Amino acid sequence: MGRLDGKVAVVTGGANGIGRACCERFAEEGADVVIADVTDAAGAETAAAVEALGRKAAYLHADAADPDATDALMQVAVDAMGTIDILVTAAGISHAGYRSGDPHSERKSLSDGIAAAADPARAFLEMPVADWTRVLDVNLTGTLLAVQAAGRRMVEQGRGGAIVTLSSVAAKRPEAGPVAYSVSKAGVWMLTKQAARLLGPAGIRVNAIGPGWIDTNMTAVLRQIPEARERLIAGLPLGRTGTPREVANTALFLASEEASYFTGELIHPDGGMVTD
Repeated sequence: MGRLDGKVAVVTGGANGIGRACCERFAEEGADVVIADVTDAAGAETAAAVEALGRKAAYLHADAADPDATDALMQVAVDAMGTIDILVTAAGISHAGYRSGDPHSERKSLSDGIAAAADPARAFLEMPVADWTRVLDVNLTGTLLAVQAAGRRMVEQGRGGAIVTLSSVAAKRPEAGPVAYSVSKAGVWMLTKQAARLLGPAGIRVNAIGPGWIDTNMTAVLRQIPEARERLIAGLPLGRTGTPREVANTALFLASEEASYFTGELIHPDGGMVTD
């Protein structure tokens, strides 16, 4: 306990799933947390959970793809908490219409997945550019905006910092996600490496997490197809899907001084899905 005592963490996409688990896990280890998301009720719940753990919390409605909202988020962190020591970029979408915890979004994801599996070439060739753009705007450009905005404050503070981005096994395994999602997460992986090289001299470490199949709202659609879930689990060396807390534990390690000589890495909490 206490690995993040006195630290302030900003978590984008902090209202649900992996982001929320990071907020709670960091608070358990002594950090105050600033939470950003677009699902306000869930964001307020996360803030309350952090406060129940005895830490300070602030929630801000912010679209990850909006540069002004992202910059305002980081300024709120500095104004309310005094500093930014840690950034976790957990905001992300699997498809253009995705909204965490929205049953309609989940049903559409299921129907689109079934249609794409039936005729994958057509699904790829007729993918709307607007859908592609929205996914990259949130997942890749959103990560860039957050890293830039937090990084500027960290450089001004002169104390370094730790940035943890959320990539995916889909960065290496195209079958693990839709086209735009996989490409966006591969981009996050390379962005992380570039940022690690460029920000390292300022004492800022930048690492990525590439989760496998984790039980979150984003993968809820998988639970609606038992046979597909069984096939997936059968191919995992550990024989099960993961939990958000297991990913949050990875983020905690990367954010803490225990990872003081790690930068530019992509770590997979994936049950053995990526073994090459």
